Amino acid sequence: MPLFLLMVPIGVLLLSGCSDRSPPAALTSPFDTQQLVVATRNGPTTRYVGRDQFPTGPEHDLVTAFAESRGWSVDWRVFESTAEVIEALATGRAHLAAAGLTHLPERSERFEPGLVHGEVIQQVVCHRDDRPLPDTIKDLAGVDLQVTGDSSYVARLEELAHTVPDLAFVADPSRSSEVLLTQVATREVGCTVADSSIVRMVQRYWPHLEVAMNLDQTESVGWYAAASRPDLAEATRDWRGSDPGEVAVAAMRERYYAHIGEFDFVDLRALNRRLDERLPRYLDEFRQAAEETGLSVDLLAAMAYQESHWDPQATSPTGVRGIMMLTRPTAESLGVKDRLDPREAILGGARYLADRRARLPEDIPEPDRTYLALASYNLGRAHVLDARRLARELGRDPDSWAEMREVLPLKADKRYYPQTKYGYARGYESVRYVRRIRNYRDVIDQALPD
Repeated sequence: MPLFLLMVPIGVLLLSGCSDRSPPAALTSPFDTQQLVVATRNGPTTRYVGRDQFPTGPEHDLVTAFAESRGWSVDWRVFESTAEVIEALATGRAHLAAAGLTHLPERSERFEPGLVHGEVIQQVVCHRDDRPLPDTIKDLAGVDLQVTGDSSYVARLEELAHTVPDLAFVADPSRSSEVLLTQVATREVGCTVADSSIVRMVQRYWPHLEVAMNLDQTESVGWYAAASRPDLAEATRDWRGSDPGEVAVAAMRERYYAHIGEFDFVDLRALNRRLDERLPRYLDEFRQAAEETGLSVDLLAAMAYQESHWDPQATSPTGVRGIMMLTRPTAESLGVKDRLDPREAILGGARYLADRRARLPEDIPEPDRTYLALASYNLGRAHVLDARRLARELGRDPDSWAEMREVLPLKADKRYYPQTKYGYARGYESVRYVRRIRNYRDVIDQALPD
């Protein structure tokens, strides 16, 4: 539960957490030890433990790629808030901070700016049912506004407080932006401020969060090295400008952000409701199908949601039916006697997706291979093979989903499809199909019981 405190008229009240401030032993340079000590925090835009129980996340992937380029190992120091990350860097407990930090003048005076890997906008986020939402800076006066401490949001709100005397807010270093957004969604907090990248991630799990307004122009996000490590900061910037660095940043954006499209409140609200109402009825069937095929439960559940919204009686005008929306010929080839029986249909759909995946070249890396298999499930293997041949003709990589999602729509373009073996197909629908399943999968994965 949040801690309620009196607001001060100058704008900010800082909640102090307890921490061990005793000076640690000085860290030896990573150039000497070949070990990089990195401060980060738990979160979907930084580093977290994924569905396979291994660490993952945008910052995790980039730091790992940078360290590998130098032959270094990484010693991760994981904290729960930005304030703790900053303190760890300031007190010499880390060489580098990689925690979705905005590059600010005051931070750049204390630490050495490292590579930049993205841009964000600070956004005021409230519960969509708490109308009217603030849409000007003056409207923030009197709002229950709480932000994570020692953050770029504090600096911006302090600046705004000079022009809006009644603007007040609580800055709590013990709560992360993700925690505060959750508390806004559950109406424990009125509004908060968070980076647009974090809002996009969290909004999928809490559809009632709404962006009320942007606070600023875009800001750079990247790493900071300790003040005593200008050589390390320079090394990260040089790597970012190299071909391997460009590839690593592009791969990070593709993996974590490319599939997050425009926020759809109605769609995500329905998904979150059906996670409680429908998914538990079929969870055993998804687990059985996952065990037999080697596919994951969350992937199969996400695909079934995209197909039918977990409705075993679903029927389309074209004759596909059931929770996995199988055609009659496909069902018969899989031994599915009753497409409306969820147990049969889920196992049949899983087998069909596993077959689509098995027919792709084994050297296609994951997750691209799974995304291409999903496109094949939706569009048909023949049309995906057409698109792969077209990709080669256009000098594109047929094994990369990032490239294939641009080529598949050409199957509906009259400049290209007449030259393909199987002709016209709505390839753009398959791109949307895969994007939705990736989004649904992220949400479902968080809801599955351990």
